[in-house]
Amino acid sequence: MPLAAVFLVTVPVFLQAPWVRVAPMAAALFTIPLLTVALLLERHGRGDWQALGVLLVGFSGSWLGGSLFWGWCRLHPVLHLPLESFALPLALAGLGGRWRLAGGFYLASLLGTAATDAAIAASGLMDLWPQVLNAPLAEAPQLLQEAALQVLQPWPLTLVMLAGALLAWIGLLLWRRGGPWRVGAAALGTTVAVDALFLLAALLSPQLSGLI
Repeated sequence: MPLAAVFLVTVPVFLQAPWVRVAPMAAALFTIPLLTVALLLERHGRGDWQALGVLLVGFSGSWLGGSLFWGWCRLHPVLHLPLESFALPLALAGLGGRWRLAGGFYLASLLGTAATDAAIAASGLMDLWPQVLNAPLAEAPQLLQEAALQVLQPWPLTLVMLAGALLAWIGLLLWRRGGPWRVGAAALGTTVAVDALFLLAALLSPQLSGLI
């Protein structure tokens, strides 16, 4: 299941993000067959297949929240976390029963999103968010590279490194607890890796900003 969680964290980066830009409604409606498959696996599957179904339930919540924000509200970063956290009460309730994997994955993904947004805001980059996303494709890479270079300044870089270290530490604690908690640990670790990958890409190959 931790490997499945790693895969599911990377899917929105390389599949959902470009899909939402082209066809936001289709991406959002994809939640329906995704959740249907998840519930069927949870109800009729056995062993790892049943666990995968539970995990996909949590992923469905992350997918829908991401589709709603990136499809219609991406120019308003203040709405990012509220939309991504729409299923927070359900995820918290699920931690106490058979939906623990779903709740753990969703909450870990949400924590990674919150930490990333907080680091962006504290680094003074939040104003560049709508500028990059609203810029013509020919200009967006340059703006993204400027934002990445700003991250390399002492104060923003310190904040980003502290945020990454905090997520890694929380992930380590979850991993040591074992069992379903390792799904959350894998999600947090992958979030740190993906954020680092995007920072590196923005510095070295800013034309990859089309993935956002």
